[in-house]
Formats: sequence, C-alpha cells, structure tokens
Amino acid sequence: MLLAPGGAHKQGAQAWPQAWHTCRAEWHFAVALRRGIRTMLRPMTSRVLSERRGDAVLVTLNAPERRNAIDQEMVDGLHAVLDELEHDETVAAIVLTGAGEKAFAAGADIAQLRDRTSSDALKAINSSIFNRIEEFAVPVIAAVKGYALGGGCELAIACDLRVLGESAKMGQPEVKLGIIPAAGGTYRLPRLIGLGLARELVYTGRMVAADEAQRIGLVNKVVPDAEVVDAALAMADEIAKNGRLAVRAAKRSLNALSRPGHENAVVFESSTQAVLFDSDDKKARMDAFLSKQKKR
Repeated sequence: MLLAPGGAHKQGAQAWPQAWHTCRAEWHFAVALRRGIRTMLRPMTSRVLSERRGDAVLVTLNAPERRNAIDQEMVDGLHAVLDELEHDETVAAIVLTGAGEKAFAAGADIAQLRDRTSSDALKAINSSIFNRIEEFAVPVIAAVKGYALGGGCELAIACDLRVLGESAKMGQPEVKLGIIPAAGGTYRLPRLIGLGLARELVYTGRMVAADEAQRIGLVNKVVPDAEVVDAALAMADEIAKNGRLAVRAAKRSLNALSRPGHENAVVFESSTQAVLFDSDDKKARMDAFLSKQKKR
C-alpha cells in the first residue's frame, strides 16, 4: 500500500486507484497512436542534434549549460529525430550522447518538475520517449560522459547498450526529491542488475561509479572519457556488419522475451508518481534543492 507523505496516507490511498485507471486509459490511447493513428509533426530543435556517421546516426543532447537536463523541448527534439529516422532502412544503429564533459543528462529539469502535478505525471512525458527508444527498430547505444542521474540514468538504461567514460556516474536519486524513478527506473533497472541491487540504488539514491556499474552489469563497456563516443560508434560499426533485418528481428525478440508485464509496469509507475507529485513533501524537497542551486 502506498504511503502518502505528510500524514496524508488516507488521501493517497484514495487517490491511487483513480490515478491508476486514468493512466491506464491514457496509456492505451498512446499505444493506439503509435500503431498508426499519429500524424502529428514535431518541430526540430537545437536542444537535440543529429548527424550521420557512416551506417550510424550520432544524436546529441545539446544543453551543456544545464547539464543536458531533460525538459519538454528536449523530449520533443528526440521524438523529431526518431520521426525522421523511423523509416530509414540504411541506419544500422543510433549513438546517443550528451554535449559537454559534465553530463550525459543530469536528470529532469527540477524547476519544471517542481510545478508538475498529478495530471502531468499521468501523461508520462519522459516515459513516452524512453519507451520509444527501447522499442525503436535499430539498437540505440548510450555514450555516457559525466553524470547520468534520475531521468538521465533512465534514458541510458532505455538504450540497448551503454558505454561509460571512466569518470562517469549513474544513479536514481529521485527519492531525495520526494518522488520515484517513474520513467522506467523501477522496472528496467531490476532487469539489468537484479531486484536486490535495484532496491538498494532506488531506496538510497546513491550514485554508482563506472567501475561498479560495469561490475554489476549496468553498462557494457568502460573506456577513457575522451574515447566514449568513438567507442560507441565502433560498437555501432560492428553491429552494421551484420544482417540489418536479422539485427532488427533480434531486438524485437529480445524485447518481447525480456519485458513480461511491461505495460502494467508503466501504468503502475506513472500512477504511483501521480500521487507523489501532489504531495507537500515533494514540493518542500524540490524547493530546498532549487534554493541550494541558487546559492552556488
């Protein structure tokens, strides 16, 4: 049973079933859109850059001054890039990285997150793009330099493969802000590293250094920081040598076999977050975080 912060246990318990049913309905609607109804054009944005690199496409989150924090504009930019590549059969793989040296993506934009309500949580804004990356036809490789925290970590683990720089750090610190990892963290992380370790990382919110991340199976390869993108592109080149249809079929099969109960997990995660988004604890913790940031 979900315990709502601030003594609002009863209110949280009453809100949760309604959030569940609303989110489930919205999830089914989103699935229908992805299956062919969607025709909406998404604007290109300078927050996300893409360039062809041989048989691969290098996609860069381009907000280094904000440590590539994931906001609505960046989500729209990622959707626009995938819209463009969706029917390009010459692409063998995608490499996803972050501009600058400080961060792959340091989570969601906390200022935006602070003002989001339960209805925003039910829209599952980040989940929609992360699910699309996981389900995209070709393998997506995360090239991680610096921090990959919160939504940034969830973005990395939504990718098929991960290459980390030796000074990189990953983690799910959402509980420190009064919320949970709700863009795939509570179900993708256990699939990668096992339920026991996933519980530890989610409950404590601690960061994992590159060597530990490789040891526990969170990442595929650790290389010097300056070689991260090149190593990920080299991995993409190895994939490109194989049968294109076979690789795409292998990804579909691996996804189908490794994601039992995926739809219910997405709905449960979003509906739980919806209750937390309206809590006083979430607002107080995010206010404290933003206040500390201003003093730096």
